[in-house]
Amino acid sequence: MTSSVSSAQNSLMLVESARYALLRRLAFSIRHQMVAHLQPIGMVTELLERRLRMPTPDMAQVNDSVAKINGLSKAAAQDSLDVITWMAPEPGATAPLDTVVKDTVSLLRGNFSFRGFSLKSEGPDLSQPVGRAAARMLLPAALLALTDPREGPAEVVISARPGEDVVVVELEVRRGEGEGGFENQLSYRAIQWNEVQALAGAEDVEVSHTEDRATLTFNVLE
Repeated sequence: MTSSVSSAQNSLMLVESARYALLRRLAFSIRHQMVAHLQPIGMVTELLERRLRMPTPDMAQVNDSVAKINGLSKAAAQDSLDVITWMAPEPGATAPLDTVVKDTVSLLRGNFSFRGFSLKSEGPDLSQPVGRAAARMLLPAALLALTDPREGPAEVVISARPGEDVVVVELEVRRGEGEGGFENQLSYRAIQWNEVQALAGAEDVEVSHTEDRATLTFNVLE
């Protein structure tokens, strides 16, 4: 009994350690994405300040700037809340697979580019609903585990295909053109495949991998 409890605790600790490491690796990208949502507000605010300093401000233009700031603020607030759900996911929330793939590519594209990897998705978009927290954890974790041991240049391709009550996501690293590579400096430690497997087990996702490929099988949730 004690042995089984200890094993369960060890498994839980591995899952929590993997989640922490993944969030540390995503932190810079998450911060960059949140700031990007706020930048347009600052630009319109500066324009509004210049208009108000004019001897006779054009009130139509001032009102237009105020309306833009209001709209941008609402959009930025919603976008920022969505970004925060990477760190604090909503229990039971689902999302179309293609949306999660696009979100993941958008979040990681800059980081991968800096490390010498071109990240893209190809093939048909699949709108089947999957667990949003599961997909947002497993897709980045597998992408990082696949690329952490490598150096660029290389192309990382995400594709997906439907199955019976599941959707299968395939990740592939293809050697890029050009001589030499990029120094693969990590913002935090590398993600290991045993951690990806631990996360997958906790989220009821099947994972398999080779040196250049990984396959994730997500249950379709209605």
